[in-house]
Amino acid sequence: MRFTFVTLFRPLMEGYFEDSILKRAIGKGLLSVDFLNPREFTADKHRKVDDTAAGGGAGMVMMAQPLDDAMKHLRSESPQVHIVFTTPVGKPFRQSDAKRLASQKRHVAFVSGRYEGIDERVIELWADEVFSIGDYILTGGELPSLVMADAIGRLVPGVLGNAESLETESFESYLLEAPSFTRPKSFHNLSIPSEFLKGNHSKINALKKRLALAKTKYFRPERYLKFTQRESDEKSIY
Repeated sequence: MRFTFVTLFRPLMEGYFEDSILKRAIGKGLLSVDFLNPREFTADKHRKVDDTAAGGGAGMVMMAQPLDDAMKHLRSESPQVHIVFTTPVGKPFRQSDAKRLASQKRHVAFVSGRYEGIDERVIELWADEVFSIGDYILTGGELPSLVMADAIGRLVPGVLGNAESLETESFESYLLEAPSFTRPKSFHNLSIPSEFLKGNHSKINALKKRLALAKTKYFRPERYLKFTQRESDEKSIY
């Protein structure tokens, strides 16, 4: 899997890949990361990449020309690249999107906006997908790009040391993942559920299911309702 980050601020992003799981994946050749700066493609002698918004309004907007030329360069160098723009008005990025992109794509480029956003015409011309990571505003698209790359990258076969851990994660069904515990048995007068310590895996799995249900019902009631509806539909079939 290759990730290309189209950004004005490469130093903000490089450090994320210099430690831990993703660094090891890059070392093994499972992932590769590169950067493309729209400023390198500007026709302005001052390397200007932003301008005032048409129609007025506060702030500056990233100009069409530098990004358009950057996209032409990217597509000519990698015709199969899947181009993702990050914006608060995009569709919500979900675990299902991460799984789909990890399994179906080999090169994903993330275009990070800045200022008040990107000239919409560039998005219309070049975006294969447009994603948001939540209903809030950030200073730029670099963090959303890293979030999505992390979610996709960890699903590439071989990146995680224990692939079985993917099977029980939150969002693999409608349920959130059950709580996790480790030693010591008691911590600040809070104890690990006794069933976890008895070695009966069928009972442990049943308890994890109940805890996952309770956690989902409390934190994400909309997902709990979807899960119970699915369970009801499956029972009605039989």
